[in-house]
Amino acid sequence: MVKIGIICEGETEQVLFLSEKFKQILASKQIILLNVIDAKGSGNLLPHNIIQYLQILETQGAEKILIITDLDNDKCITLTKQRVAVRPQDIVIIAVRQIEAWFLACTETMRKFLNHDTFEFASPEDESQPFETINQLLVANTGRGVGKKASGKVKLVTYLLNAGLDIFQAASHPNCPSATYFINKLNTASQQTGLHHE
Repeated sequence: MVKIGIICEGETEQVLFLSEKFKQILASKQIILLNVIDAKGSGNLLPHNIIQYLQILETQGAEKILIITDLDNDKCITLTKQRVAVRPQDIVIIAVRQIEAWFLACTETMRKFLNHDTFEFASPEDESQPFETINQLLVANTGRGVGKKASGKVKLVTYLLNAGLDIFQAASHPNCPSATYFINKLNTASQQTGLHHE
């Protein structure tokens, strides 16, 4: 079993990665999730701030640490990785553009959530505001939304988890490579061959 810790930028990600569904996926890969630390904003995922989180996770026994952040309006993944990377052994995963794009890529879950049997979203990572897109789709299909951005994001991920949200769905989408990259890194960890910062 490989013990991992995750540092993320918000409560949405924390709820997702602490969910029973995600823990079951990890367990099937011989991975134990020790803790998910919410840095409370991408501005807090800078090297001088991350050090304390890395120390907490290592004290708790983490053998691998994943740092997950959104691309947001950064021009490229490489620059974002360079901005947040602290040490070569830590793995930086960039959700393009925001983690909610992965939700759009979960076709079966979104069909159930929207009550829309033929829902497809061709290019989820092209959405600059995927939370807003999902909320608009929800209103259009069900007549109700999840509310304002701050509280609505947590409601959204909670509802989607109840509808069967599975990051493997996102990773299987032909146009959601950042989710695929994330799953590939988990697969690498489960094989205990070591994760490498790229």
